Amino acid sequence: MSHEKPAGDRPLTTALAEAAGMAGHAPSVHNTQPWHWTVLPDALELRLVRERHLSVLDPEGRLLFVSCGAALHHARVALAAEGWTPVVERLPDPAQPELLARLTGLKHTGADPAAMRLVQCIRVRHTDRRPVSDEPISAAALDEIDRAATAEGVNLQFLDDSQKIELAGAAQQAAKVEADSPDLREELAYWINQGGAGTGLPPEVLPAEAPQTTVPGRDFGHPGSLPIGPGHDRAAVYGILWGTEDEPDSWLRAGEGLSAAWLAATRLGATLVPLSGVVEVDGTRQTLRQMLSGLGFPYISMRLGLADPAHAGPAHTPRLDVAQTVDTSAVRGQLG
Repeated sequence: MSHEKPAGDRPLTTALAEAAGMAGHAPSVHNTQPWHWTVLPDALELRLVRERHLSVLDPEGRLLFVSCGAALHHARVALAAEGWTPVVERLPDPAQPELLARLTGLKHTGADPAAMRLVQCIRVRHTDRRPVSDEPISAAALDEIDRAATAEGVNLQFLDDSQKIELAGAAQQAAKVEADSPDLREELAYWINQGGAGTGLPPEVLPAEAPQTTVPGRDFGHPGSLPIGPGHDRAAVYGILWGTEDEPDSWLRAGEGLSAAWLAATRLGATLVPLSGVVEVDGTRQTLRQMLSGLGFPYISMRLGLADPAHAGPAHTPRLDVAQTVDTSAVRGQLG
């Protein structure tokens, strides 16, 4: 299959390698980028990297799988933009728990214009932790973001005013619990202060002071250098991404849903900030379950809004070199 080419197009192996490279732009908890790709002649495999797992903050690996799921969705979008439709096998081999997904059975069905637009969104997407503007995001935009998430098999519940206050209380409680953990503070400090070349959160993406918001963001332990401006989050919309299962497969799909929602928001000119603190602490995760009326399990909460057009957005977080996250040794010499 490695020689297969649609008319006038490049080999499948090239599309697979480039999709894996594009997946490196995906969001991940504290920019840990805990994924590794293997390009095969007719398939693409995604594995998690335990060395970049936040074992204190995320002991069960929920956010690890969510992060890798976002990368999986990014790769799928990139393949669709090239006209390739894969069969996605999630957690295909119980004997290989690090093997999260295999994209195989690829057929060329023609380039997808919508996916081509989303690839451009992949390149510009970033996390903007500043307060949003006073202009509310439209109901039509929220509906579109909701549809993008639910198309990936997860649910997105937007919160009413009273639920937003509940979320704020849960975020404050989670922050207090985590602030009292020396091990967690040490782990967080590693990924904030260094994290290794190409990973972690540099000062320029972190607020210089705590923004004025109803729902508090994470306290990273020291201020960054990102000016926040005078805004508030009164026009922000908060939501919970959730599903009916609380297993690795569902966490992986949650990451795909988060990626889909985030790229839709980016295409619509909206910002999305994931709020993971409330799902990292058992007690506050249960609070979110109650907010869902016990119908399912929360995977992550988020803030949506429109950025203040008067101020430039934050820088992009660094990325690992493609050679560190994509193994093309099995197709060396076959890339067009």
